[in-house]
Amino acid sequence: MPQHISELETPALLIDLDRMTNNLQRVADYAAEHKLSLRPHTKTHKNPVIGKMQLDLGAVGLTVAKVGEADVIVTTGTPELLVAYPIIGESKLKRLMKIARQTRVIVGLDDVAVAQGLSDAARSAGLEIGVFVEADLGMNRVGLRPGEDLLSLARAVLQLPNLRLDGVEFYYGHVNKLLPDWEEKLAGLSAQVKQIREDFDRAGIELKVISGGSTPMLFHSHQIEGMTEMRPGTYVFNDVMQVGMGSATWDNCAVTIMTTVVSTARPGFAVIDGGSKTFTSDGARAGGEPSFGRVTEAPESRFYKMNEEHGYLEIRGAPSPIRIGDRLRIIPNHVCVAVNMHEYVYGVRGETVEQIWKVEARGKLQ
Repeated sequence: MPQHISELETPALLIDLDRMTNNLQRVADYAAEHKLSLRPHTKTHKNPVIGKMQLDLGAVGLTVAKVGEADVIVTTGTPELLVAYPIIGESKLKRLMKIARQTRVIVGLDDVAVAQGLSDAARSAGLEIGVFVEADLGMNRVGLRPGEDLLSLARAVLQLPNLRLDGVEFYYGHVNKLLPDWEEKLAGLSAQVKQIREDFDRAGIELKVISGGSTPMLFHSHQIEGMTEMRPGTYVFNDVMQVGMGSATWDNCAVTIMTTVVSTARPGFAVIDGGSKTFTSDGARAGGEPSFGRVTEAPESRFYKMNEEHGYLEIRGAPSPIRIGDRLRIIPNHVCVAVNMHEYVYGVRGETVEQIWKVEARGKLQ
């Protein structure tokens, strides 16, 4: 195993182990302080080792989006696994039942047809599967609006054999501190969650869990009245987008992608050996000119363009000359997508490589 980052070939995704550990502990402490269950989404790290760390810090279970991810993350020994995504199709449902023989499984869904398919698969397997009915509180992605439609779906789930109604889930990625009226939107979100609780109470339907996702407003979760559980994912590493939205600082960013300068042919510019297959085209930096990441050695420079294998930097503002062969560490805009592009990641302290982890759930899209 390489002992120093200089021995690594680039591009290489580095995880600052101290920063990551601090991020994990900080959120675990917040959840405990506010008596919120923590069920982290593993979409960011895609790594059973890190998932086990989250469980060891008190997480009640883990979250995935796809059955392929569940196949990997179940190896953490998690006592409960939420698949926060509608599972459709006989083949996927059969695979899910195999996982449900290893741990308690919950599935998020927003349609009775999906619930019926899940019920049929669970009955054939002789298993019971939990369900979170999904509410749309303004994200306009999946989920039903609060009210009779959401209640009707819950009633249908209660009538289907081999299903167990465990609660309601929602995702509020549309609320963040970039919005001038974010406090008003957060209050509105809280009112919606409170209304859901009251609707279900009046209907005599027990909700064991009201589960909300999203890192941008993570540390305001306690202000959402009635929410009992949170499902953040990006917090484990953070990224440029999270800093821009005010949910993290540069010191909370645990991932950098180390690249090598391969060309300085144009004065004032440099090309690195990482492009769209190394980083992500998601999310330009909030405020100022667009950029695809923050160069830690030269924050004044701009990562302004990418091809598949080339990254273009404007370096006229760099504090010192940048030359061919120099190694630059760049914080990606959207770390979840970046991790999915790398087969291995490297856990480091300072410039010492302490861990090499395969990204076990990389590319598990089915």
